[in-house]
Amino acid sequence: MQLTDSHCHLDDARFDHDRAEVIQRASEAGVGRFVVPAVSRSGWGKLQALAAKEASIYPAFGLHPWFCDDHDESDLKLLPGFLEGAVAVGECGLDTGLCRFDMERQLYWFRGQLRIAAEHDLPVIVHGYKALDSVIREIKCYPGLRGVVHSFSGSQQQADQLIGLGFYLGFGGSVTDERAHKIAAVVKTVPGERVLIETDAPDQPPSDHRGTRNEPAFLIEILVRIATLRAIDAEALAHICNHNAKELFRL
Repeated sequence: MQLTDSHCHLDDARFDHDRAEVIQRASEAGVGRFVVPAVSRSGWGKLQALAAKEASIYPAFGLHPWFCDDHDESDLKLLPGFLEGAVAVGECGLDTGLCRFDMERQLYWFRGQLRIAAEHDLPVIVHGYKALDSVIREIKCYPGLRGVVHSFSGSQQQADQLIGLGFYLGFGGSVTDERAHKIAAVVKTVPGERVLIETDAPDQPPSDHRGTRNEPAFLIEILVRIATLRAIDAEALAHICNHNAKELFRL
């Protein structure tokens, strides 16, 4: 069985010199499908071309809060034109921990993308670092909206609220850190039908690869760690996560 990496950035320039080899290593490790969200208008064309060339890449198109200076009003008008064949809108969201832009500015782009996702019946891929209460408030404005909060790092209460709204939670390399007790506790309790696994490559590598470029091949380590925390067979968890990715993104 080939796993689905539900969130990685194979379009990143750090893969430009060996992208084919990275995909091959992933396939050999048992990872055969990649949901790849673009983060700014400047990268949409590149991702679109990569997805057309590589059948294992499933693209999403969005405007990330870290790059507000790069976004232009015309981007929200152009975005719908990129959504044919896309599996989601995003990566979009809010960030009060690592983002230098004020919340009002971030909200403008996030709200625009939530509206577009709802209009096109597509899920959203959400970045919500230290801003999950605000993310939840905005999602509630669109009843029935589907999506995932990737690289989830919130509380049990926030996890429960998102699950109640029908959202999935994505878990990546941080869960492999033995010191990450809070996220480990959440991983143990999230209903299986709401769990997704991801690498967020080339960032957030598992603990055994700290300080190096992350790759989708490392998804296996994340799978094994989550299976251990949940006290279930890794192969069984793989089936569950693949099913969840297929359901959410309509793969």
